[in-house]
Amino acid sequence: MVVADANGSSTSFNFLIYGRTGWIGGLLGKLCESQGISYTYGSGRLQDRQSIVADIESVKPSHVFNAAGVTGRPNVDWCESHKVETIRTNVAGTLTLADICREKGLVLINYATGCIFEYDSGHPLGSGIGFKEEDTPNFTGSFYSQTKAMVEELLKNYENVCTLRVRMPISSDLTNPRNFITKIARYEKVVDIPNSMTILDELLPISIEMAKRNLTGIYNFTNPGVVSHNEILEMYRDYIDPSFTWKNFTLEEQAKVIVAPRSNNELDATKLKTEFPELMSIKESLIKFVFEPNKKTEVKA
Repeated sequence: MVVADANGSSTSFNFLIYGRTGWIGGLLGKLCESQGISYTYGSGRLQDRQSIVADIESVKPSHVFNAAGVTGRPNVDWCESHKVETIRTNVAGTLTLADICREKGLVLINYATGCIFEYDSGHPLGSGIGFKEEDTPNFTGSFYSQTKAMVEELLKNYENVCTLRVRMPISSDLTNPRNFITKIARYEKVVDIPNSMTILDELLPISIEMAKRNLTGIYNFTNPGVVSHNEILEMYRDYIDPSFTWKNFTLEEQAKVIVAPRSNNELDATKLKTEFPELMSIKESLIKFVFEPNKKTEVKA
């Protein structure tokens, strides 16, 4: 496998990225450009084996990144009424890509989801006890999450795959409609539940470093700790818009306006933090990477 030369140059890396039109896929390309890493977006459809093989033979990558997948527009409720399309990409496509990469001796960095768990008696809300990488998914409320849990279980058999459990992704781009902050700031009402989340500005560069280190297996790909909807919206008010207000409602009330239940959980980020000790807690990361760069008000001490 191609690795960096003795000077640590990135020129010997050559990434093949799937998910060009997606949020994470687009950010990955920008990161590669800023780091001087050669990269190409795959043109093949994940479920079309021949097209993926053609991509790999053409690009000759050192690593493959999968940021393609169906989350549904405007949200995961779409998957409830488009089950075959969801399976085609999230299950058949992801497994096909992993299988080809294994045949070719390539590490696959797979951006997956941590929305396959929900708080339970062994991991109560507010306890600080998070789900670990080896825990069995316990959330089957949405078809989207069911497909993701199935694939994660099957991918355990592929020693070349690094599965990154992303949750409620956030970035410094507050104009992006996929950004969790942007989503909840636009909702008429929000629930208020502490959750593990992923600050992309901090964690996507870490995923590139994970590829360079050829790390494989499952990682809870979230910042340590939890943050609630209200805590985020309070930061939004304090840093961005002092006139911003919001209303809360209960999970029972939320259930009346969504098709599929949503996952709420805390993931234990110890494994990732051990590999990357500089990893910041969720609230620290939110302030440094999201709210400070976007600050429009004088924050009161």
